[in-house]
Amino acid sequence: MSVLEVRDLHVQVGDKLILQRVTFSLERGKIHALMGPNGSGKSSLALALAGHADYKVVRGEARLDGQDLFALPPHERARAGLLLAFQYPPEVEGVKLREFLRLACGARGLGFCEFQKHFPQALARLSLTDFRDRELNVGFSGGEKKRTELLQLHLLRPKVAILDEPDSGVDVDALRLIAGVIEEMAEWGTTILLISHYPRLLELLPVFRVHVLLGGTIVEEGGPELARRIEEEGFEGVRG
Repeated sequence: MSVLEVRDLHVQVGDKLILQRVTFSLERGKIHALMGPNGSGKSSLALALAGHADYKVVRGEARLDGQDLFALPPHERARAGLLLAFQYPPEVEGVKLREFLRLACGARGLGFCEFQKHFPQALARLSLTDFRDRELNVGFSGGEKKRTELLQLHLLRPKVAILDEPDSGVDVDALRLIAGVIEEMAEWGTTILLISHYPRLLELLPVFRVHVLLGGTIVEEGGPELARRIEEEGFEGVRG
């Protein structure tokens, strides 16, 4: 059963059309991969779905559990169950990691006592116990920032999580940790859209479907074997 459906999406930044005719759907509780070379529009698609003001939807629709996603402002999209884990998470001075997540969980209906119980568990799972009272992403390494994004996923448990290159800038041990958490989230019912242009993380995960984005358009879809073809032939070799 589809939880997110995107149909004939066209997105513009300034006077440039950067996405066109984008159509795909995500199955509930499954791991999907969105692959494509740098500049193909992967992050643009993620930001457009999340509601970034610079990305104007000029045609098409997106429905999250039947609800019109584009009719909602960004914070309501998050409240409805859409999470975007950034490729380059921002540093936020003066905001403690713990307080940021406490407020976010409260907005999603997680009570204070529940948060007090689950927060230490999530920190331990992501190897971030020593970061609980640090300012959000301030002074964090690239890999630590990626784990902090997954910490949000672990606590908030959204309907759909768009993970923008969680494998970039991380070492082998962190990659296995990230893969383990992503698989757990899918088992708990969160649908994952994993954005990447490398197959190494996908090899550690039970990927349900691969979507290939080239030049702002999805040109081919298939099972996990499609990621292996990309590794062997490159992106141009799999153009539909």
